[in-house]
Amino acid sequence: MFTLLVFPFFFLNFTIANVTASSMLPLCHDDERSALLQFKESRISGDFYAWKFDCRPTMASWKPEEGSVDCCSWDGVHCNKNTGHVIKLDLSHSCLFGSIDSSSSLFKLVHLEWLNLALNDFNSSEIPPEIINLSRLSYLNLSGTSLSGQIPSEILKLSNLVSLDLSLNDVPGGRLELQKPSFVKLVEKLSNLKTLDLGDVCIQSTIPHNIINLSSLTFVSLRNCELQDVLLTSWKNLEHLSLSSNRLSVLTKATSNTTSKKHQYIKLRSCNLTKFPNFLESQHHLVVLDLSDNRIRGKVPKWLLDPNMQNLIGLNLSHNLLTGFDQHPVFLPGNKGGLVTFDLSSNNLQGPLPVPPPGTINYLASNNSLTGEIPSWICNLNFLKSLILSHNNLSGLLPQCLSNFSDELSVLDLRGNNFFGTIPNTFLKESRLSVIDLSHNLFQGRIPRSLINCSKLEFLGLGNNQISDTFPSWLGTLPNLNVLILRSNIFYGIIEEPRTDCGFSKLRIIDLSNNRFTGTLPSKSFLCWNAMKIVNTSELRYLQDVLFPYGQVSNNVVSTYDYSMTMNSKGRMMTYKKIPDILAGIILSNNRFDGAIPASIANLKGLQVLNLHNNNLQDHNPSCLGNLTNLESLDLSDNKISGRIPQQLVELTFLEFFNVSDNYLTGPIPQGKQFATFDNTSFDGNSGLCGRPLSKGCESDEAPTNEDHNEGSEESLFSSASDWKIILTGYAGGLVAGLVLGCNFSTGIIGWILEKLGTQQKATRRRRRRRN
Repeated sequence: MFTLLVFPFFFLNFTIANVTASSMLPLCHDDERSALLQFKESRISGDFYAWKFDCRPTMASWKPEEGSVDCCSWDGVHCNKNTGHVIKLDLSHSCLFGSIDSSSSLFKLVHLEWLNLALNDFNSSEIPPEIINLSRLSYLNLSGTSLSGQIPSEILKLSNLVSLDLSLNDVPGGRLELQKPSFVKLVEKLSNLKTLDLGDVCIQSTIPHNIINLSSLTFVSLRNCELQDVLLTSWKNLEHLSLSSNRLSVLTKATSNTTSKKHQYIKLRSCNLTKFPNFLESQHHLVVLDLSDNRIRGKVPKWLLDPNMQNLIGLNLSHNLLTGFDQHPVFLPGNKGGLVTFDLSSNNLQGPLPVPPPGTINYLASNNSLTGEIPSWICNLNFLKSLILSHNNLSGLLPQCLSNFSDELSVLDLRGNNFFGTIPNTFLKESRLSVIDLSHNLFQGRIPRSLINCSKLEFLGLGNNQISDTFPSWLGTLPNLNVLILRSNIFYGIIEEPRTDCGFSKLRIIDLSNNRFTGTLPSKSFLCWNAMKIVNTSELRYLQDVLFPYGQVSNNVVSTYDYSMTMNSKGRMMTYKKIPDILAGIILSNNRFDGAIPASIANLKGLQVLNLHNNNLQDHNPSCLGNLTNLESLDLSDNKISGRIPQQLVELTFLEFFNVSDNYLTGPIPQGKQFATFDNTSFDGNSGLCGRPLSKGCESDEAPTNEDHNEGSEESLFSSASDWKIILTGYAGGLVAGLVLGCNFSTGIIGWILEKLGTQQKATRRRRRRRN
C-alpha cells in the first residue's frame, strides 16, 4: 500500500524535474550567434548556386528574428548541452562561395571541436593562419573547397586533431602545398591522427620515417601528392592506404615482421609499378586491392588467387600488361557471402573467363584477348549489376538466362566479340537495365520484343550485326531511351509514322545508317523527338551509369561506366568515349529513302549532326535546314537534290562540316561566314554550281539575290516598279552630284545604272518563264 501511494509522488517529481531541466537548457551565446550570422553574410549562398552545384543552402535557416534566436537549433549547428557553446559546424556542400581570409568570423568560434566545410568554393583562397584559434578541433574537413597555396604552420598546432582531410584542392587557380612546414613536421606534431587524407596536396618528398610513430593511424590517403618513394613496412596497424597516382621508385623491402601487418585497403593506382609488390603475398586480410594503371607484366600470381582471401570485396588490376593466370581453372578470390567487384579490363589476358564468386556485383574484363563462350556459371550471379566483356574474342550462343539471371543487372556490354545466333527474348518485366550494347557481333534474327520490359533503358546498341527486321517503332514507348544504334544490319521497309501517341521523346541520337530502309523520311516522327528540340545550355554532363564498386556509397569508391559509341559525323567515323548529354544526331546515310526533306525537321533546334548521305532524296532548295541553328555537321551528298543551295545555310554559324557533293544543284554557292571555310570537295559533282571555292565563276545574272533569304519567294528584291522608282530617285541625286564633279564620272554612273536595270529585268523575265 505504501508503494502504491508513494510511487505516483516520485513519478510526478521526476517528470517535473525533467521538464524543468529541459526548459532550462542554455541558449547559444550572443557572440557566437553574431559570428555565425556574420559568416553567413560574407558568403554567397542561394538558389542560383544550389542549381549550379546541386548543393543545399544550409544557412538559409539562420535568421536573427525572434523565434530563431537560439542558434543551436539552426541547420548544421550543434551545441554543448551543458554550456551552450557551438562545438560542431557541418556546412558541407552548402552552396558557399567566396574568399575566406583572416577576418572571417568563423575563427571566433573558439569552442569548435568538429568543422566540416567540404565541397564548397572558397575561390582559391589560402587557409588563414587564424585557424590556430580553433585549438579544440578534433575533426577538420576542408576537402573539395578550391583552396590553394601553402598549408600554414599554424595547422600543426591543432594537436587534438584525430581526423584531417585537405584533399581534392587541385583547382585551375593552384593547389594546396605541404612543403613549409614539411610532411615530416606534420607527422611529428599531429600525433593523435587516426585519419589523414592529403589527396592532391603537392608534397614532393619521400614518406617520412617518423610516420612509424603514429600508432593510432588507420586511414591514409596520399594519392597524387608527387611522392617519390615509400617503405610500407614502416606503417603500423594500417587498414586503409592509398598511394595512387604517384611515381614510386622504391615501394617495399620485405622483412620478418611483414606478416604481422594486416593491411585491409591498399590503393597503388598509377604508381609506375612493373611487378606485384612482394609484401602483398602475406596480406590475406585484404578488403580492397587496387593496382590499376601501372605497367605490371606477366601472369597473375597464384598467391593473389588464394581462396583464403575471404575478406576481399574489390580487386582492380585494369590497365596493366597482364597476359594470363598462374593456375587453371581460374577461380577468383573473394567474400562468398559479400558483394565483390573485379576489374580486369585493358590487359592482354588470354584463355577463358575467370570464375568469380556468387556474390559478384561488377565483372569487368573488356579489352583483352579472352576466348570461349559465356559459361553457365553466369546464371548463378544473382546480384550482378554490370557485366562488361566488350572487345575480346568471345564467341558462341548467348545463354538464355543472360537477360534475366539478375534482377539488379544495369549494364550489359558484350560489343566487339564473335557471338552469333539470336538475342534471347527473355528480358524480365521491370528490368533495371539501362545499357545494352551488343554491337559488332554476328547476331541474326529479329530484335527481341521482350525489350519492351526494359523501362529504364537509356542506351541500346545493336549496330554491326546481321539483324533482319523492320524499324522497331514499338521501342518508342521506352520513356528513357536516349541512344538507339541500329547501324549496319539488314533492317528494311518504310518507317511508319506514329498513329496516335508520339514515341522516342527522350531520343537524342539515332543511327540507322547502312541498312535497307525505303520510303520517305518520317516527318511526323521529327515532331515527336522532343529532346532534339532543346538547345541544352546547362552544365555539361555525360551519359553514364554509376557503379558502386564495393557495394556501398563511400569516399573514393564510386566510379562510372561511360556510355560510348562510334558515329559518322563531320565526314568520318568518330569515336565518342564519352557521350555528352548535349549531343543530338540523326544518321540515316546509306539507305534508300526518297522524296523531300520534311519541313518538320526544322523543329529540331538542338540537332548537331544530320547525315543523309547516299539516299534517293529529291528535294528542291531545302531551305528548312536553315532553321537548324545548332547544326555542326550536315551531309547531303550522293542524293538527287536540285535547285540552289539555300542562302539561309550561311546563318548556321556552328557548321564545321558541309557536304552536298554528287547532287543536281545549280547556281551560285552562298558566300560568307562558315561557307568561306569549305573546300571544293564539299561541292564536287554538281556541274551547275558556280562561285568560290570552285574555279567556275558565276555569270552576272546568276549572282545571289535576297530572294534566297525568303522561303517560297521567286521574285527579286528589286523586281517591282515601285522599288525601282525609289532606287532611281536615289541614283538621280547621285547623278546631279556627279555632274558637279565632272562629265566622265557622271557618264560612268549612268552607264552602270542602265546596265544594272537591264540585268535585273532580264533575270525577272527568265524566272517568270521558268515558273510558267
